[in-house]
Amino acid sequence: MKQDRILIQSNPLTPAEFAALGTGEVAYVKPMTSDELMRIFPQAPKIESGLKLYTLLSADGAPILVTDTREAATANAWEHDLKMVSVH
Repeated sequence: MKQDRILIQSNPLTPAEFAALGTGEVAYVKPMTSDELMRIFPQAPKIESGLKLYTLLSADGAPILVTDTREAATANAWEHDLKMVSVH
């Protein structure tokens, strides 16, 4: 008979530790418009409104690269040995 086991971690991760999981190792590509980019990352250089872009983001959501093709974002992740994950 199979027994269910429950893992209890005595020292849970802090919010900062949880946010840092995968940083420098994991990335994901997110499509967005230039308007969304400016709203989410106001420090980004000003660009034309209404453009369809692809952002390569680190595990913690920090921007790594912004480009106009998914292929360029993916190639950059591979070039830097980042593991690509799907985020829904």
